[in-house]
Amino acid sequence: MFIIILILVLTGNIKVFDNTIYTFIISFRCNSLDNFFKAITIFGNIFPVILIVIIIFFKLTKSDKILLIENTLLTVVINQLIKYIIKRPRPDHLRLIRQGGYSFPSGHSMISVALYGFLIYIINRNIKDKKLRLFFNIFFIFLIISIGISRIYLGVHYPSDVLGGYFLSIIILIFNIKFYNKYFRGN
Repeated sequence: MFIIILILVLTGNIKVFDNTIYTFIISFRCNSLDNFFKAITIFGNIFPVILIVIIIFFKLTKSDKILLIENTLLTVVINQLIKYIIKRPRPDHLRLIRQGGYSFPSGHSMISVALYGFLIYIINRNIKDKKLRLFFNIFFIFLIISIGISRIYLGVHYPSDVLGGYFLSIIILIFNIKFYNKYFRGN
């Protein structure tokens, strides 16, 4: 899916999709949603992410620490590399916040999948209580989706940026989990 979205972005054949979804999402703007999405997008910003990584780092096994750091850093590096290769400008109107840099793929979407998707993996592997696992899974999935929607709602990303970020980060996360399970855990 990432490759398909990338091709559509590069050829400009995703503009109708982007504009339709973008217009739909920003049509819901109101003070309460403005405040909600400004708050939720913070959970994909660099400093809160670093703080969350530091907090959970000390609660993990050695191999999980390696997986967390490697997955997070690889996601950030790949995101920045692709942004500077593609150089897609951000939407230039109706922004609710200031944001520099390029648009594709969404870094917030990628880092939310990298970090909160990793937490889903850890929770599913370590928490035996099904109701507690379900609660955390729903919470982190809600957070990942909300962060992506926030980037569109706030006017700093197109929907294809968010979807491209999700798909690419899911690929990175799955690859890293499989790699570490094979070579560090022998699974």
